[in-house]
Amino acid sequence: MFPSVVLAFNQNPSLIVETPAYPVFNLSNQEPVFRLKVMVPVASSSVQVDSFKMVFGNTTWSNLDKATVFYTADEPEFVKPVEITSVSVRKASTAGAAAISLKPGIHYFWVSVSVKPGKTHMDSMVMQSCNLNVRVNQMQRILSWRKPSKRMVGQVLAKGGQDSVHTFRIPGIVATSKGTLIAVYDFRYRNATDLPGDIDVGMRKSTDGGRSWQPHKVIMDMGEPHRDNGVGDPAILYDTSTNTIWVAALWSKGNRSIAGSVPGLSPDSTGQIVLTYSKDDGETWAKPFSITAQVKQPKWHIYFVGPGAGITMKDGTLVFATQYWDESAKPGIPHSSIIYSKDHGKTWQSGTGVKSNTNEAQVIETIPGTLMINMRDNRGQYRSVATTTDMGKTWTIHPHSYNTFKDPVCMASFTKLELKLGNKLTPVVLFSNVEDSYSRVKMTIKASTDLGETWLEKNKLLIDERRSYGYSCIVGIDQNTVGVLYEGRGDMYFVRIPIQDIIK
Repeated sequence: MFPSVVLAFNQNPSLIVETPAYPVFNLSNQEPVFRLKVMVPVASSSVQVDSFKMVFGNTTWSNLDKATVFYTADEPEFVKPVEITSVSVRKASTAGAAAISLKPGIHYFWVSVSVKPGKTHMDSMVMQSCNLNVRVNQMQRILSWRKPSKRMVGQVLAKGGQDSVHTFRIPGIVATSKGTLIAVYDFRYRNATDLPGDIDVGMRKSTDGGRSWQPHKVIMDMGEPHRDNGVGDPAILYDTSTNTIWVAALWSKGNRSIAGSVPGLSPDSTGQIVLTYSKDDGETWAKPFSITAQVKQPKWHIYFVGPGAGITMKDGTLVFATQYWDESAKPGIPHSSIIYSKDHGKTWQSGTGVKSNTNEAQVIETIPGTLMINMRDNRGQYRSVATTTDMGKTWTIHPHSYNTFKDPVCMASFTKLELKLGNKLTPVVLFSNVEDSYSRVKMTIKASTDLGETWLEKNKLLIDERRSYGYSCIVGIDQNTVGVLYEGRGDMYFVRIPIQDIIK
């Protein structure tokens, strides 16, 4: 999990520098970028650490503000860190350490950096080397590590606690024809729990490829009483024919989310699929309205969307991935499906269920008229995959189903983009999720260059290995760059990634 370099000094202390995989974020100076493991032999006397010297890449150091060193004693995780020293970043920065005395055993230090205000254009940073100046029996010694390491620089779009919002969850993002990025997610005001609750759908907008973002705006609020009238789990779609942005979400009037819904169509009995739209690049939004009666069978307990992002097919059909919980014993068994509109959102129809015990799905059009759906499978360990050529009337289970995409029972992102590989525009299918069969760790993006038929191990990138809530959504920024909007633990992060970093 941690690539590392070991330098041994016989009976003298040794140093391992480990580089955990997660970005440097623009709003924090406590996101560690390196972990220093100092090992003092049992036979050795105590070691005095005098200073830390950090060397940053030529294109990096001028964008950074401060480097900070933390100490976590014998704790290998970044838990209860104690700040030791900090220094303004230069190409070669030295920070005094107040002569810390290290007894025989293992000791952990962490180096974190902060990005200068206004330097949000930086997508990555490079650290060239790190030295620890130590004294052993009054003799000065330098423990050195020299191996350039590239780190992504990301944006914190939403941090739990800001704007009176306890937790931000459930990301969706699209790009418009103007290059505008529209990100949507839950504003969970009181706590981190799902609907029912005091939840609205909000957004942020970027007009410079995700390097800076306009302030938060609420776009779906179902009114009083807020505590019992929430709307959340959004999915977003861009109609390329009409330049309309659509957002679909689940409205729970009272306890009408999964556990509280019963058969029927009324908001008083079942959760509602509600839509809003914007025709002016996300500046203003229509009043939310329900399409539940158009798409839900009354016998089902509940029907709602993905969440994440929908698509516009080659022929102009709008498609959202969906999930219904059937008529079996409450709350029902979930089935992934789709809803679609052939008249640009005026009316909507539903496909049939793909596979039992699947829900949070995403869909792409592989070739004109063929849809591929990638589904969360509640059986655990892997995701399921299927295709349809008749808008979801019938489905064919794909050979990759329940054997290819490791998943800890979580939402994932699945999209197809036209990207430049070499000098040629190529359709690339991208998939992001927490790539582990049991835990929500290792946020990863991977690519297929043959419409999802093969997924080469070399064409993947580990974005963030930390434990998180696990949901993500991919967007195309330009022909060479993609973005991933993903959850931390109550926060919402965005990173820009060159496609060459994913497809080797």
